[in-house]
Amino acid sequence: MSTMITPGTERRLKNRSGFGQTVRNSLTMAYRGLLKMKRTPEQLFDVIFQPIVFTLMFTYIFGGAISGDVQSYLPLIIPGILVQTVITTSIVTGVQLREDMEKGVFDRFKSLPIARIAPLAGALLADTVRYTIATTLTFAMGYAMGLRPEGGLGYVVLAGLLVIGCAWAISWIFAFFGVIARTASSVQGISMIVLFPLTFLSNAYVPVDTLPGWLQWFAKINPISHLVTAVRDLVNHGTAGSDLVISLIGAAVIVAIFAPITVRAYMRRT
Repeated sequence: MSTMITPGTERRLKNRSGFGQTVRNSLTMAYRGLLKMKRTPEQLFDVIFQPIVFTLMFTYIFGGAISGDVQSYLPLIIPGILVQTVITTSIVTGVQLREDMEKGVFDRFKSLPIARIAPLAGALLADTVRYTIATTLTFAMGYAMGLRPEGGLGYVVLAGLLVIGCAWAISWIFAFFGVIARTASSVQGISMIVLFPLTFLSNAYVPVDTLPGWLQWFAKINPISHLVTAVRDLVNHGTAGSDLVISLIGAAVIVAIFAPITVRAYMRRT
């Protein structure tokens, strides 16, 4: 006696792939994301030009006023530019996710015998390449302008990995916006409203004690300030203090909160 498999049952069977299969599918989707970057290199304009423009602009505008000269300002500004650039780049995750959903790309993925979570996981993995490019260019610009990290190469690499890891964690927030928002432009608008106050009302560009008293309290509790301080400690002094621990805990909390609700919303929408 033959057994009829309904479309719903077939879909559930497709989704019952093991962990290894899910990882392979996710890596394949990440490779798809890299191919998109290769075929449309203008997607990388922000991570290529933003570190260069921001580093030159902020250093020469604020360097003399804040630190007396450019060379003295570099140890302060380069970690700030790095965090601001890489964290801002994570917005693209949600924007591109929304664009793919609007074009029906994820609807086509549903017909394939792959794990349903793979397109989302692959997009998040592929964007770590963008963070790596932005991190490398920011440090390269700093070195070209005269920054010589006292912490040494090893701590510079650790600082870069810290920022990339935190940016990946924050990208879950913007991925959630990408899933629930109606348009890609609304994702970008919401993300900017959330991110800009956090990055500019921090210690990224100026010492906290130079801010007005009513702003200092916010800058001190701002998670971006903790991340910037952690990067400065690693790059400039080769030390890891409480700010590093706070940054790692904050990243873990973000993933613990937003990964489940993003996946749940994604499963409902796709």
